[in-house]
Amino acid sequence: MFVDAAKDVHDASDAHAADVSAVAALDEPTRRRLYEHVVRRPGPVSRDEAAEALGLARQTAAFHLDRLAAESLLDVVYERRSGRTGPGAGRPAKLYRRSTRQVAVSLPDRRYELAGRLLAQAVEESDATGEPVREVLHRKAEELGSQLGGTGDAALIDLLEHHGFEPRREDGVIVLANCPFHVLAREHTQTVCGMNLHLLRGVLHGLGEAGFEACLAPQDGRCCVLLRPTG
Repeated sequence: MFVDAAKDVHDASDAHAADVSAVAALDEPTRRRLYEHVVRRPGPVSRDEAAEALGLARQTAAFHLDRLAAESLLDVVYERRSGRTGPGAGRPAKLYRRSTRQVAVSLPDRRYELAGRLLAQAVEESDATGEPVREVLHRKAEELGSQLGGTGDAALIDLLEHHGFEPRREDGVIVLANCPFHVLAREHTQTVCGMNLHLLRGVLHGLGEAGFEACLAPQDGRCCVLLRPTG
């Protein structure tokens, strides 16, 4: 289960980069107008229909629609609009419709889905076994962190950067400038910071990184956890 969870977390990091790219694609005014036109329509839209509706050259509409499809903001389907089938029916038209993909970008990076998953697992296991919820949460977080550290061969700084912690070195200490669970940590400090501490302890363990230890050191404007040199 935790191998799958670690993969999901890695996939979430990759998805965040893809979401940023998708949002950037919508910054182009013509492309944004085409996207809004397509998603307002009850059915798939052809290049000709979109070009006519927005007063664009067909080639221009086709270019931007294909860019939106490449970013997975639109899905491409092929249909015969004539209603005929068989020989002589003509080639199916290339049509565009809103994709099922959900795009959400938060800067700085936030990972509330990960926190929600860990908290839900802890509640369910605690209910089933009677083990205190906080103890289950800490164990689950550390196990997941260990899986994250054990997948691939990334260095510590690279791994922390990949998962949104914005690490930087200050006098030998690794400071985490961003907390991926910021709002939750602010409102439920003891619970979420404890979860984060054990997650990062797990990361160090998974990496086999004995040169640092994770410790709580809350301070405004950064993550509540620091990675201090051991000894």
